[in-house]
Amino acid sequence: MLKKFALALAGFLAVALLLGGIKAAQFKELSEMDHSMPLISVATSEAQAVEWRPTIRAIGTLAPVEGVMIAADADGTVVRIAAESGSLVKAGDLLVALDTSVEEANLKAAQATAELSRVNLVRAKELFERNATSKSEFDAAQAAATQALATVAAIEAQIAKKQVRAPFDGRVGIRQVNLGQFVARGAALMPLQKLNPIYLNFNVPQRQLPSLALNQKVEVTIDAFTRSFEGRITAINPEVDPATRNVAVQATLENADELLRPGMFARVEVELPTAESLVVVPATAIAYASYGNSVFVVEEMKDENGKEYLGVRQQFVQLGATRGDLVAVTGGLKAGEQVVTAGVFKLRNGAPVQVNNKVQPTANPAPKPANT
Repeated sequence: MLKKFALALAGFLAVALLLGGIKAAQFKELSEMDHSMPLISVATSEAQAVEWRPTIRAIGTLAPVEGVMIAADADGTVVRIAAESGSLVKAGDLLVALDTSVEEANLKAAQATAELSRVNLVRAKELFERNATSKSEFDAAQAAATQALATVAAIEAQIAKKQVRAPFDGRVGIRQVNLGQFVARGAALMPLQKLNPIYLNFNVPQRQLPSLALNQKVEVTIDAFTRSFEGRITAINPEVDPATRNVAVQATLENADELLRPGMFARVEVELPTAESLVVVPATAIAYASYGNSVFVVEEMKDENGKEYLGVRQQFVQLGATRGDLVAVTGGLKAGEQVVTAGVFKLRNGAPVQVNNKVQPTANPAPKPANT
């Protein structure tokens, strides 16, 4: 019995020693393994020193240089529409003709009366020169001739009022009348707009008035288009609105292709003449957080054993203006420092990194949407 117990105990001890040896070998192997953090692949970009001209941003509305609703200047029936909707017209072109049959008949009668008055005036003058008639008779003949000519002119003016013509070059809008329609004096006939050039009206706060000047460049963006438009300030209102403390400003834009239309909503940026020296980085380099915005600066670092490695340092920064894909950093970063632009949100302070700049985020101060 004791012999069996001794054999079992010896077997147990052999197994325990074997397991202990295996476990010790595992611990030794584990202690010899490299416990350093895995490298994180990132893209980097250099913080650049640039000069940006500050801008004033505003909301504006496009307005025609010349634009009216053509209206009837006399009562009458529409007998001709010479300009259809959307057509281009020149100053003086006929747009709408109203019925003038009565006026033309009256004109013929007035012209006949005027001719008779002229003949009577010539005869009265000859008689007066031969002392065959009195001065009063000659004066009456002269007055009758003048009155007859005035009557002819009045009827001709009435006929001209019924020939509605374009007051300036422009494009006709959607007409409001049809052939045969009777229109009263003052009734709307059709809009007429001069589209090239075109005005841009906007307001800026009074504190920004000293920064504005005539011929200053403005850049305009319209929701309907993927491109921007340029213009120049051509007028600044001499008074400030006492209700809003804003000053009205007007710019003029070339519009040869007539893409811009009156009434369009526009976003305006006025470029100021003074430039600012700034440090800028791509917007993707910024790690936004409620406790503060930061960037990760790539630099050589040392671990706890003094071994050097390429790592990142989280640097809190103050941000300024944004322009396109770039953000101005007003504090916390120097020009020339390398910052992470892709992979920011998987980093922490002191993390080892591997730089791979084969693919870079866009960093354009004036990006344009891709054609679709």
